[in-house]
Amino acid sequence: MKNTVNEKNSEFAAPEEVFERYADMVYRLGFVRTKSQYDADDILQEVFLRYMKVWQNMQSPDHIKATLLKITVNCSNNLLTSSWFKKTDPLSDTLRAADIPDDGTLAAVLKLPVKYRTAIHLHYYMGYSVEEIAKITSAKPATVKTWLSRGREKLKTTLETEDL
Repeated sequence: MKNTVNEKNSEFAAPEEVFERYADMVYRLGFVRTKSQYDADDILQEVFLRYMKVWQNMQSPDHIKATLLKITVNCSNNLLTSSWFKKTDPLSDTLRAADIPDDGTLAAVLKLPVKYRTAIHLHYYMGYSVEEIAKITSAKPATVKTWLSRGREKLKTTLETEDL
């Protein structure tokens, strides 16, 4: 069976190229949300399996990136709210140093509740605006502003107490 892809999409939407370009971004967001490299690996696989179903509908590189981020948030939400996940004890895993550079703040960010660490990661590490984060997380912009504000406060408190 021949794969039909329109000319416009074929140059940037092929799954292999998209995986090479965005796998690190998806993995990092999955890790920040789950705090587990093993769960982040599972999310990475699930995200690209889901992407394979819709890749021919992509309209631009920005559309691809937004779609991958949205799928990543949804997959991690599914994992974090599953009854299986709630009844398991996390494995003691350490993040490989090459995966995500850490200047000391990553550990503090990972101590935040998932909504705060997601907003902080998307805003400060990935450079998304409040409105873009709202679209990715299906939240209102005012809610995202609250998450960022409260997350910064909690982060400040955590970093100050660790410095003492």
